Amino acid sequence: MTNEQKVHEFGAPRGVRLHIAIFGKRNAGKSSLINAITNQELAVVSAIAGTTTDPVYKSMEILPLGPVTLIDTAGIDDSGELGALRVEKSLQVLGKTDIVILAVAADSIPDEFDLQIIQLALERKLPILGVITKIDLSTNSLTENWFRQHNIRFCKINSLTRTGIDELKQVLIHTAPKDFLPPTIVGDLLRPLDTVILVCPIDAGAPKSRLILPQVQVMRDAMEAGAIVIVVTLKELATALANQKATPKLVVTDSQVFAQVSQIVPPEIPLTSFSILFARYKGDLNEFLAGIEAIDNLQPDDNVLIAEACSHYPSHEDIGRVKIPNWLEKKVGGKLNFTFAVGGDFNQDLSKFKLIVHCGGCMINRAEVLSRIARCQDARIPVVNYGVLIGHITGVLERVIQPLIELKKDN
Repeated sequence: MTNEQKVHEFGAPRGVRLHIAIFGKRNAGKSSLINAITNQELAVVSAIAGTTTDPVYKSMEILPLGPVTLIDTAGIDDSGELGALRVEKSLQVLGKTDIVILAVAADSIPDEFDLQIIQLALERKLPILGVITKIDLSTNSLTENWFRQHNIRFCKINSLTRTGIDELKQVLIHTAPKDFLPPTIVGDLLRPLDTVILVCPIDAGAPKSRLILPQVQVMRDAMEAGAIVIVVTLKELATALANQKATPKLVVTDSQVFAQVSQIVPPEIPLTSFSILFARYKGDLNEFLAGIEAIDNLQPDDNVLIAEACSHYPSHEDIGRVKIPNWLEKKVGGKLNFTFAVGGDFNQDLSKFKLIVHCGGCMINRAEVLSRIARCQDARIPVVNYGVLIGHITGVLERVIQPLIELKKDN
């Protein structure tokens, strides 16, 4: 078994993987290309046009890039009412893509459908790589010249024999954006042997028998920085602080207990939250901070969108469905109209909203978070994330962003 085949469902979360999306017309060889890259028969291949319907995701590892997600999309030239929906689904994938691959069959001629993908990728400033498939069927140079005319680097592939696949992987390595994720979540705030305390509440909203993904990722990142990690619930926090011989370097808490934790942690100990850290790691902290003014300007009966990137069964203590709406309505002194976008559902008209509140984004990649922020900017709708909103409402925002501000000053 190769290293690329060893990645399975317990591997790196999809949200921290480089996303590589393969676009092209029907029967351009996209699914065969996926199978060739992964060296597995993952995607259904057929001579019948339009076999791939919804986007198909496959996680693997491409060394030395590390964990990646390959996305196989429906043909961009699909027709009819159902075909139009498939094309729409395919184009939505651009919002979470780090690298675009445009597949064009060697026995076809590039046209306006292929050009549309290039234009959309350029608009989004996404790196794009051309792949000429089915090179066993044709030797014409029309497609090669077309890619050259558009300054697109390309590879020539025979998916059945795997010819050109190794070259494609090498080109992908050099094409990958170097900053698709910041290098660390919390590690740049810590030094080896620093003590960091993570406050992880256990309530009705917490998953049974496990921690939530942001808590686990911050823990792992702190450990990789060589820090000593102590994990407590709110109830044990005071005791944990009292038992430390040396002052902890940092306390990281769940944002929903900001008020209680800020009362327990002395002012001289830096304090932040998982959501604040993820605002920087996955999104744009400055843009979220710019949305604070909109919280204070909300009026009763205003429309607010709450976007949760993951889908889960909401409990009676759910942060997005219950606690944040309650805090906002208490602040404005009246009822607000809430709309909830769950999972990948972020496609509605944003113009009616006075504020958009986004989760930490741990389940989606940075490209998708930034794409959503860009949509908010285009619609001129303020956006904040959970941590920034809760920090502002509880009056501790200035304190919990201070560790990141100090780091920026030092750099």
